Amino acid sequence: MKALILAAGVGSRLRPLTDETPKALLSVGGAPMLERAARRLQAAGVSSFVVNAHHHAGRVAAFCADLSRRLGVPVAVSREDGLLLDTGGGLKQAAPLLAGEGPFFVHNADVLSDLDLAALMAAHRESDALATLAVRERETSRRLLFDANGLLRGRRSPEGVEWVGAPVPDAVALGFDGVSVMDEEFLGLLSEEGVFPLTRPWLRLAGAGRPVRAFRADAWAWHDIGTPEKLAAARAWAAGRPA
Repeated sequence: MKALILAAGVGSRLRPLTDETPKALLSVGGAPMLERAARRLQAAGVSSFVVNAHHHAGRVAAFCADLSRRLGVPVAVSREDGLLLDTGGGLKQAAPLLAGEGPFFVHNADVLSDLDLAALMAAHRESDALATLAVRERETSRRLLFDANGLLRGRRSPEGVEWVGAPVPDAVALGFDGVSVMDEEFLGLLSEEGVFPLTRPWLRLAGAGRPVRAFRADAWAWHDIGTPEKLAAARAWAAGRPA
């Protein structure tokens, strides 16, 4: 089983910490965030990793080489040296490295959680979903909208509400955790080009009748490290926990 860890972010809101250190390599609970994600994914059955890199890409690549040695599994790097491609563009560029072993994880490197990754993968395999997204009720300006069957039907953002198909009056608005599982077929359906977020193909494919499903993750802790305050909260939560 494979996983893509998204580690290309610049981390501009964390400056000056990220002036010299990639956000994915900031330490939380005694280990870099990238390593924490990789170890949790490996425990869930992942045996091969792809990591995308842009900001301080050379440092990320060197760390991945060492991580591969220490974990005993392949860790390939998909470098975005010229242009940061966003989550969807990053996945599309890395697609050739992810094919060949069925469903795969996509995990943001700046997310810290004790989410049951094996349960997420099991839920995906047991459903008809093209993609399964870990989501929860939380404060965020950008939410995905799901119907009563857990199917993606739209999104809400500061720019407004976008539906795929008819509006769903009782849709549930949930925040995305930055962790998902996608079928290998998804890679061949990425018709978008250049820089684009994963929400774009998710919504397009949901509108075409392909099931993109919610996995409710409310029972598990979740943090991101996008600001100094959030990084401090993540470090407080992780204190004393194994990497």
